[in-house]
Amino acid sequence: MTQPQRRRYLLQALLQERPEYRDLAVPQDTAGQKQLLRALLNVREAAPCSPEFIRVQDEYLQAETAAKGITDVNSLCPVREGLYLWQGDITTLRCDAIVNAANSGMTGCYVPNHRCIDNCIHTFAGVELRNACDRLMRRQGRPEPTGTAKITPAYNLPCRYVLHTVGPIITGRVTQHDRELLASCYQACLSLAAEHGLESVAFCCISTGEFHFPNAEAAAIAVQTVTGFLRQNTPIKKVIFNVFKDTDRQIYEQLLRPDCKPAHSAG
Repeated sequence: MTQPQRRRYLLQALLQERPEYRDLAVPQDTAGQKQLLRALLNVREAAPCSPEFIRVQDEYLQAETAAKGITDVNSLCPVREGLYLWQGDITTLRCDAIVNAANSGMTGCYVPNHRCIDNCIHTFAGVELRNACDRLMRRQGRPEPTGTAKITPAYNLPCRYVLHTVGPIITGRVTQHDRELLASCYQACLSLAAEHGLESVAFCCISTGEFHFPNAEAAAIAVQTVTGFLRQNTPIKKVIFNVFKDTDRQIYEQLLRPDCKPAHSAG
């Protein structure tokens, strides 16, 4: 199959799953098809898929990510021993684990085409990630507490694992409890990664954006917590602070005082 053929196969399969979507017309243009496919993946509940669907989906998503350009953690320049700053799309980073800023349901963002990191990670990992998270949550039997972490395979992402953590949601002034919960997110992810013998972990800016934690304060907590953890005897050798916006890059640069220019994504 070509990439357009894979995309049409996936669209038709997902439209046939839901009776209310079966008469929906598939756009003729590539951009429209990609937008519809992402929306259908976003709203699909956790459910088994046929081996053929998984095969085609995996081929499609891996080709899409390769076309964006994959960045290997080994190509990045450290800003301090063991600490890295990288501006780019975290779903294109090849490392041991990336961190997902999840919600308490832990099965991803269901808003069609939403641009949050939770939505992006689930979209490009594929439906198996939601299924894996759903199995974890069914066994747990309750929402995920803030400041804890879970680990799953990364499926079609270039990394090996995804660490899912729920950060604090800020609705007014930041409290000391909020700060402690955010630090706990970083601590929990690092502890879980160390338990699994992972050497490289990439953090997004947890609780900023949709959860409204002030960016500069969140970054300071992140750097302090990670730095303290790396002083311990740990298998983790590389921690990457992943940023998407220029403002966050500037904040981390000031905190880390790099002696070399941060590496950027080739894609």
